[in-house]
Parts: sequence; structure tokens; C-alpha cells
Amino acid sequence: MDRIPGRMNTVAGQRTLTIRLNPLDNVIVARVDLAQGTYLPEAGVTCRQTVAFGHKVATIPIRAGEIVWKYGQIIGVACRDISPGDHVHTHNLSMRSFSRDCAVGKGVRALPQPAGESVLFQGILRADGRVATRNYIGVISTVNCSSSVTRLIADEFRGTALAEFPNVDGIVPICHGLGCAMAGSGPGLDHLRDSLAGYARHPNFAGVLLIGLGCEVSQVDVVAGAIGRSAQPPVQTMTIQGRGGTRRTVQEAVARIREMLPVADRFRREPVAVNRLILGLECGGSDSLSGITANPALGVAADLLVRHGGTAVLGETPEIYGAEHLLTRRAVRREVAEKLLARIRWWEQYTAALGGEMDNNPSPGNKAGGLTTILEKSLGAVAKGGTSSLMEVYRYAEPVMSKGLVFMDTPGYDPVSVTGFVAGGANIVCFTTGRGSVFGCRPVPSIKLATNTAMYERMEEDMDINCGTIADGEDSVDSLGRRIFERILETASGRRTQSELLGIGNDEFAPWHIGAVM
Repeated sequence: MDRIPGRMNTVAGQRTLTIRLNPLDNVIVARVDLAQGTYLPEAGVTCRQTVAFGHKVATIPIRAGEIVWKYGQIIGVACRDISPGDHVHTHNLSMRSFSRDCAVGKGVRALPQPAGESVLFQGILRADGRVATRNYIGVISTVNCSSSVTRLIADEFRGTALAEFPNVDGIVPICHGLGCAMAGSGPGLDHLRDSLAGYARHPNFAGVLLIGLGCEVSQVDVVAGAIGRSAQPPVQTMTIQGRGGTRRTVQEAVARIREMLPVADRFRREPVAVNRLILGLECGGSDSLSGITANPALGVAADLLVRHGGTAVLGETPEIYGAEHLLTRRAVRREVAEKLLARIRWWEQYTAALGGEMDNNPSPGNKAGGLTTILEKSLGAVAKGGTSSLMEVYRYAEPVMSKGLVFMDTPGYDPVSVTGFVAGGANIVCFTTGRGSVFGCRPVPSIKLATNTAMYERMEEDMDINCGTIADGEDSVDSLGRRIFERILETASGRRTQSELLGIGNDEFAPWHIGAVM
């Protein structure tokens, strides 16, 4: 079917015990914990076992080998006979490969254009025309060996050290565990170099100091070359060995940053068109409600951004597996669809070569939250991309140049995926979570969207918006999507996210490493 999964067929105020997502489905989703013997009038069945909130209940007999449908799509096959009212999960539902109708371009459609004045936010305009949502100075280590020194440099500016520079949001240390004992060429070093260069070029940095050790594989001058001479402001570099050790490096670096601070402090926020936003779409710690509440609501927000000329970046290639046909149908050109399918094939070969399979992706937490197969997880995850046409497919950490909905090939691991988005130019991120991920990604703000009310209330200090009100029957997907869009504008204009208020985000730089540790 062509419908986008996750658009729940319910209305505000409905108080049923379960959620049916599509008339074709032979399972429904528990809205609350269901005791054995609970009668479900909306489906005409009685629960044969206890079914936890977010888990699936069969509505009709499903024989072993028959397809299980959710979202109007295939999520697996029954591995034993299933009776109406049975709990459907890992004990009786399994993954099976099947052919997908890619129907390239069949679902391409123009979104309605917004009426009235252009939507603006209070952004930071850089001298070269790029737009920032935050105003930081970055200290970036090229190798793990310089990470401790990088942190020591940033620590010099804690407390009241920046009090006389109120327009500077802070000094961000970018540290990692890579940069040496790796091949001097190939995808591993490419990903690291491109990630470092992308962060150094990021508009959210008003100035950058690149710190190396001196003898590593990831050499400072190579990274500086990838950044480009046209970077504004120019990126400054130094090595610990060349400077004469830790103490002298820290002293020199602190002196250089103090020279950057008055310049960075001159920037002021001003009205900027929303088409300058690049939104990273991420989900982590997913549960069964992710594809019913937060992900489709974020898809509405992404569509609104695209309608106003902005860019939304979908990624996590292993987590669109089994749902890629919903994206190829929206590809504006055959070569865009072929790029996406080529990445799917690469991932199949990559996991097989390492003795794994694509269905290894759902984590124990995902399964505890009601997700069973990667197909089910992917159908919910792809809803973050809304209904917009797919304009382009990018490699990991590649600069994103297209407007509209685009795809970046990233792993499903949250810090690695978001690192690719930010390196590609994303200046704001929305992160949906059902189990409760605490995530930040300085220098870019991360808005966290809770999929269910119980988790939101338990972790309210970490969550920005509760999308569980959709499942509670208090909001529609569209109304929540518009609220998310408004929060995106507020956050891009300077409103702090919960992760920023908690000081989270200095440790999430995690470039995708492929290759042997030598």
C-alpha cells in the first residue's frame, strides 16, 4: 500500500483499549496493559494472555507461515499457529525475506505551498551567508591521543569564564576514540576525516581550533585540507608534539580562544527564513508507540519544514530495511531510488560478512517495548520522513545541499547517525524515543520527543514534548506535528532544549568506523 505507516486511524477523545492502524491489519496494539481475559470490544476478541502496553494482539486466526500485517504492511510471518486474542511477539512471529514493489516515483507528489508571509526564526547569520542556531567555539581533536588535552582546554572556560561574552553559548570539546591504529586510506579514515571537517565547517561554530598529537594517522594538515581554505572563519591548528607538550598546548590554545571570543560575541540573532534550517530526523530507544505517535508527528513537522523550503534528513539505513519501498516510491528520479537500494544491498552484504543479519537490529529494549522484527521497527521509523518526495541520497557525513526530504546513509546507532547528520550540515535535530534516550549533540540542539505518556512523566526532565497524548486520545498526529514544528522554530531561535539545560552533548561525537584496529 502507498499510505505512510504511523498515521493512526483514531480521533482525539477516543478511549479504546487498543489501536488499529490499518483495516488490513490482523494485529492491534495495546494502548494500556491488558490482563488475561480482557474483552476488546473494538476487535471482538478476548486476550488469551497478559499483553503489555504497546504490544500486539491477534484479531483473527493466523496459521504458521502466514503473513502478519501492521500499518497495512508486512512485519513478518507466524512461526506457529496464532489464535484471536493471542499476544503476538518474538515467540510466535519471525522475520522472513520477501520482495518489495519499489514502484519508483509512483508516490511523488507536490506538497501544498504555504499561504501568507514567509515563516521566520531568529537565526545567526555568518559572514559567508550560512545560518547558525547556536554560537559556539569548537576545540576539535583529530585523534584520541589529543582528546584529553582538548577537554582540558575547554575546561578552562567553565563557570564564569565567559560572563563578559553573553552571546557566546560556550566552548565545545569534540573528542573521540579514533584517529590512529587504523588504515591510512579507506572508508574508516574517510568517515573520520569527513566528520571532523563537517564539524569544523559547521555554522554553529564561530571559531574552531583543531588539536592533533602529531604522529597519528589522522593528521591535522589532512583534516585541515578537507575543511578547505575557504572556511570562515579560518580554522586554526596545532599539535601537542609541535607545541612542546600538554601544558604549553593548553596555554597556547586558551590564548587563541580568548582572541576568538570578542569576535564571536559580536554575532546577534536576526530574522531568517525557515528554509535555512536543515533538520536531522533520529529515533532511539524505540518502542511500539514510536511508529504510532512521535515518528508520524515528526513526519508532519518535516513536511511543514519542506513546504516552507527547508531540508529534512532521514537516515539510519538498517532501520528503514523492509520499508525502503515506501521511500523509492517517493524518489523524484530513478537514480535517487537506485542510490538508496544500493545502500540497502551494501548493508545486507556487510552484516552477512560479519556473521549477522538485518533482523539483529531490534535491541532488547525495543523488544520489551513491543517491537518484534526489523520490518516492524522500520515501518515505524520511516514515518519520520513524512510524505514529502525524496530528493537525494547522500553518503555518510557528506554535505547536504538539496532542499526537501533527503536521505543519508548512516548506521542505526544514534550517536553515529547524528554525527553524520551534523557533519552534513544539520543545524537542528529531533530525536524520538520510547524507552527514554538521554541524548544531546553539541553544537546542535536536540529536541527529544517522547512516544508515550508513562515514560514522559517518568523522565520529564529529559523530554521536550510528550507525543504520548496521541495514543491517549487527547491529540491528533497533525496537531502534535504542528506543535513540534513550532518548537523547532523556537529552539532554532535560541530556546534551550532539555538536554542543553542538563549539559548533555559533549560526548556524542561518534564517527562511523569501518575497518580493523591495527
